[in-house]
Amino acid sequence: MTVLVFNTSEDVHFHIGKPIGPGPWMTLDQARIDMFAKATGDHQWIHTDPERASSGPYGTTIAHGYLTLSLIPRLAADLYTLAFGSARVNYGCNKVRYPAPIRTGSRIRATATPITCSTTDRGTLVTTKFAIEVDNDDRPALVAETLTLVVP
Repeated sequence: MTVLVFNTSEDVHFHIGKPIGPGPWMTLDQARIDMFAKATGDHQWIHTDPERASSGPYGTTIAHGYLTLSLIPRLAADLYTLAFGSARVNYGCNKVRYPAPIRTGSRIRATATPITCSTTDRGTLVTTKFAIEVDNDDRPALVAETLTLVVP
């Protein structure tokens, strides 16, 4: 898939409501989950103890929800780039939901849909709906609306 380049806010406006993707698959392995646990201090056994998790509710360890959310910039880079302005700033999220777990070793990919694009006194605010799917699961692992501020 070719990465879509938005050179202006008008380019974003043209794509409002149009899904971009899905992108390529990425495998979420235990090493990445462990690094996230170390970085955040969240060592809950369902994420970091494969032996105990094998008899737990998911049959294996699962990714942290916040790890999944934090992968949006990585997965989005395979879909599109905002090539205007001097910087892009994570401005927050409107909604975040985790309908399905991501079992360790699963493949995930994202689809992005621009929802709104507006000019503010601080720059251009782009709201994008992301859906992260898991290979062989009918439910998405994450659905989130993110806000990106493109600074002039």
